[in-house]
Amino acid sequence: MIKVVGLGPGHAQYMIPMATEAVSQATVIIGYHYYFQFIQHLIDPNTVCIGKELSQEERRAEIAIEHAQKGENVVVIGSGDASIYAMASIVYQKIAVQKLNLEVETVPGISAFITAGSKLGAILGHDFCCISLSDLMTPWTTIEKRITAAAQGDFVTGLYNPKSKKRYWQLQALKNIYLKYREASTPVAICKQLGRTEENIILTTLGELNVEDVDMFSVVLIGNSQTFRYKDHLITPRGYLNRKPETGSEIQEASFKEIITNLPATHFDKDHLWAAIRCIHTSGDFEYIKYLETSKNAIETWNVYLKNGGTIVTDVTMVQAGITKAFTKKYNNQIVCLLNEEETLQLAAAEGLTRSQAGIKRAAAHYPDALFVIGNAPTALIEIVDQIHAGAISPTGVIGAPVGFINVIESKERLKMLQHTPYALITERRGGSNFAAAIVNAAFTLEEASKLEMI
Repeated sequence: MIKVVGLGPGHAQYMIPMATEAVSQATVIIGYHYYFQFIQHLIDPNTVCIGKELSQEERRAEIAIEHAQKGENVVVIGSGDASIYAMASIVYQKIAVQKLNLEVETVPGISAFITAGSKLGAILGHDFCCISLSDLMTPWTTIEKRITAAAQGDFVTGLYNPKSKKRYWQLQALKNIYLKYREASTPVAICKQLGRTEENIILTTLGELNVEDVDMFSVVLIGNSQTFRYKDHLITPRGYLNRKPETGSEIQEASFKEIITNLPATHFDKDHLWAAIRCIHTSGDFEYIKYLETSKNAIETWNVYLKNGGTIVTDVTMVQAGITKAFTKKYNNQIVCLLNEEETLQLAAAEGLTRSQAGIKRAAAHYPDALFVIGNAPTALIEIVDQIHAGAISPTGVIGAPVGFINVIESKERLKMLQHTPYALITERRGGSNFAAAIVNAAFTLEEASKLEMI
């Protein structure tokens, strides 16, 4: 029987009852000779104690197997937890490789990073990982990949084997990598000799971390982007005080913030950018930052117009339905869609027009100053732009977002030619009623762009 026992950080009070029982019942105990001082009071006088050096882990496992095969009650000791960077791995591996029929058990212990977490208060309050900086058995290239992944992933990070006489450069290399992804103000704790009389904890920051303060008896903990210091505690919030959005308005605002956080740097004016954000929100596609085109100050102009009760003309009822009713009710806006009126059907039949085109043609005669919003029919967009080009009407603006294949590109190219009428369009064959309505809603809510500190 082999029991691989974690002794905890060193103090007797940190050793769990299962560990003390296993040590007291052992007939053979094997481990790094330094650790025997912590269990001397538990060892039976007749127990054989075999101390080895730090670099002799494999030999310790072999000796344990040899004694277990003789029927001895063997305990392999290690600090912290036996399964974390400790002897359990090599003992189990040796038994598995040799296909030995030996009973083996791991007795847990309180690990160094768990001890550090409790000493610091609540640094392990959210996702964390541990990385060993020892490259004795793991290539540095592999360690470096793990460091980069942990830094990018914003994990609270516990560092084992951070430094020794021969391994003096790895911690500085890690620091340099972390500073690419974390603020220099990120809290860091150097925890030495935890649970022992020599215990010492140094609180610092990633930028101020002095690798010379670290030794082989240290475990280093690095906070994530949310970790903060309060007195001598390091606290990583789990989110209890940041309630997830629940209401419709909360969810929408959180969505906009998420979009803004992930937007690349742009040169767009604020009103254009806000309309693009609304389009991204509508589609779930960040590519729409490239597909929206507006004339100078178009959204800003429509913001003033709509808040003064301006009229909106749409080509189809889908656009009409997509414009937020709370806005139109608040500002007393009229939304006009003549698509389904009898007069529209008669005009379409008489002049060979599409129904959408006929509806827009009639609306232009009745509401020549309106904001025209085309979300479906390229023929409707062609109709209104041709009238503007001919000088027949001078509307407040035109939003062109027809989608499809026939006449779509041609209609949008016409819209781009307008010199004095503000316009917005979704480029190429993309678009649809939902985008046309999203641009109108962006004009209604332009002030929200400033509240979200967009730029």
